[in-house]
Amino acid sequence: MIDESIYNNLLVELKRGTQILQVLSQMKRTQYGYSLLQTLEEKNVHIDAGTLYPLLRRLESQGILKSEWDTTESRPRKYYVLSNDGEELFSQLKKEWTNMCVEMNQLLKEEQI
Repeated sequence: MIDESIYNNLLVELKRGTQILQVLSQMKRTQYGYSLLQTLEEKNVHIDAGTLYPLLRRLESQGILKSEWDTTESRPRKYYVLSNDGEELFSQLKKEWTNMCVEMNQLLKEEQI
C-alpha cells in the first residue's frame, strides 16, 4: 500500500499546478481576496488564504492583475481584476489547459485498455 504522505504530497503538487488557472477564471469581475476565496469555495475549489494572497500579489506584480484600493468602507479592501494582458494570458492558458486535458484523457483511456 502506498504511503499516505507520498499520496498527499503528490496531490498537493497536482492541485498547485491548477491554482493559477482557477484564480484567473474568476477574475473577469473585480474581487477582493476574501470574496474570491468565497467564490472559489462555492465552486468546490479549495485554496488556503495563505496561498491565495501571495498568488494575487505575484500576479499583480507580473501585470496579470490590476488592483485598486476601496477605502469607502470602514475596512479598506484591495480589489483585483484581470488586466488586458491578463485577459490575453488567461485565454492562452485556457487553450493550453484544454489541450492538456485532451492529451491526459487519451493517455488515461489507453491505460484502461
